[in-house]
Amino acid sequence: MKKIIGIRREDKNIWERRAAIIPEQVIKFREELPLEFYCQPYPTRAFSDQEYEQAGARIEEDLTPCSVIFGIKEIPIPLLHPGKTYLYFSHTIKGQKYNLPMLRHLLESRSTLIDYELIKDARGRRLVFFGRFAGMAGMVDTLHALGLRLRSQGFETPFTDIRMAYKYRDIAEAKAAVETAGRRIAEQGIPEPLRPLVIGFSGYGHVSKGAQEVFDLLPHQEVEPQELAGLTPRRDTILHKVVFAERDMVKPVDPEQAFDLNDYFEHPEGYHSQFEAHLPHLSVLINGIYWDKRYPRLLTKRYLKERWSEGRPIKMQVIGDISCDINGSIECTEKATESDNPIFVYHPGTDTIRDGHEGEGVVIMAVDNLPAEIPRDASQAFSQSLHPFVPAICLADYSQPFGQLNLPPEIKNAVICHQGQLTPSYSYLEEHLNKA
Repeated sequence: MKKIIGIRREDKNIWERRAAIIPEQVIKFREELPLEFYCQPYPTRAFSDQEYEQAGARIEEDLTPCSVIFGIKEIPIPLLHPGKTYLYFSHTIKGQKYNLPMLRHLLESRSTLIDYELIKDARGRRLVFFGRFAGMAGMVDTLHALGLRLRSQGFETPFTDIRMAYKYRDIAEAKAAVETAGRRIAEQGIPEPLRPLVIGFSGYGHVSKGAQEVFDLLPHQEVEPQELAGLTPRRDTILHKVVFAERDMVKPVDPEQAFDLNDYFEHPEGYHSQFEAHLPHLSVLINGIYWDKRYPRLLTKRYLKERWSEGRPIKMQVIGDISCDINGSIECTEKATESDNPIFVYHPGTDTIRDGHEGEGVVIMAVDNLPAEIPRDASQAFSQSLHPFVPAICLADYSQPFGQLNLPPEIKNAVICHQGQLTPSYSYLEEHLNKA
């Protein structure tokens, strides 16, 4: 007997058009495995209902016959049915309060939750992700914001012609627009008052690499963090790129201790930020690092307020906060934004924000759903990365207790709850649930 697998529509907001499993993969799985697919109808999805029908899926509103349901964003509590196996980004592993009711409901309904964010290899590297596409869209949007910001200050630059990522047909068209801007920069240079125009990238993971993939289409010179102070307006007339690793961003509290990456990950409380030394030299910061409250911040409100009160505002024009942790590593990220209203200005003197790109302060791009701006490209890559695990996920017997659940280790380690209980690796969430 064939198992029925569900593909949920993504309706968390009007911008969400992605799909976890694309029609091409439906064809392959139906040919190779005893599976049938139900796909919820959705007129604005990047892949149409007709494409799924042609792939052999049934377009069905009701997914209750499905034993395993693939989504992307969190599923509203009223749409979670008892005893199902769900896959999506749950945003619960940090104990996020806003999703604890959802987690509690999954436990009470004896459902199984597999979180894509937790599917990792033996070295802890994520295997199923949208990070590269968040980085690419985030870089396009940040360059768009930079063009608006500079124009408001009286500088016409090629960045002005770069639109938001969602306004392009696909990432290829967006990259072509960035390349066109790059050719103009190579011909015209950068206005002298803006030189040296330095773009910094925090980290070197999928998000940062995706952002760099787009930025590298522009003419630039890459420099090391220790070289920033030596850049001069007269000598440096093109863009500059600098990538910050952990050793550039933090240092041990104990001055006698040498930096150790593994120690930093295991004991972040023993380190403090040294990123403020780099901030005066940056024109744009692309933030793509993982952060939780155990780790030092890259940019604090205190630092900005002190500079502002002393009459020494930093040269930072725009922060592309792709990670988008509210009051997180970029403390002045006061809110997440949406694609039709993507940026706001943070004023250090008043600790207030104002939508748009004009006014005193620092412009922050904080769209929290960036891959949805390039939904077809992002869905194709995501579905391909998930493909090797789908057979085991769909054919597993979830009536078995967790210890006997026959799943690949990469997937089993991503199971947050099963049959009404948190799994051992995520038992710490019980404390958060009790406090909620």
